[in-house]
Amino acid sequence: MDWTPTASQTVGPYLHLGLTDSRSNSRVAGTGAKGEQVWLTFRVVDGDGVPVPDAMIELWQADSEGKYEHQRGGAEGASFGGFGRLATAEDGSCTFETVRPGCVPGPAETVQAPHINVSILGRGILKRLSTRLYFAGEPANATDPVLALAPERRRSTLLAQPDPARSGHWIFEVRLRGEGETVFFDV
Repeated sequence: MDWTPTASQTVGPYLHLGLTDSRSNSRVAGTGAKGEQVWLTFRVVDGDGVPVPDAMIELWQADSEGKYEHQRGGAEGASFGGFGRLATAEDGSCTFETVRPGCVPGPAETVQAPHINVSILGRGILKRLSTRLYFAGEPANATDPVLALAPERRRSTLLAQPDPARSGHWIFEVRLRGEGETVFFDV
């Protein structure tokens, strides 16, 4: 028997087993959390724009005051967890409920714009993809040191757009490759 992987072999779909079936968390921040309540709809597509129905999205974010869970000292109890995990549906989407994060300290005495750290895992993705979600129209985006690392012409791939049909809802498309590919960070 030959155990050498071939190009036709891929990873997954294993994420739904133990990671999303019983450990999904769509509520990063509940209604009792301080700050502006928002709903973030992610849509994961491949290079041809076809939805990816078996990806997994993980979020990690600061609260509305710019503090991560480990910095908060138990403030707000269970209403803010700072972490979310969901599988994408057949249309490649999933939606999280949270609060808009505050600015956080950056490298060398800088301040980072409100953002959410995003990991994408899925079939054929051998190493998680890391990116960030920034909010379109946020004035602090202009001076964010991490956003500035992305080529200017590609920064728009890191911006969630407000949903014109629903107040408080934002849409963020993750394109895995090809034209308009989302900027991914090597972390």
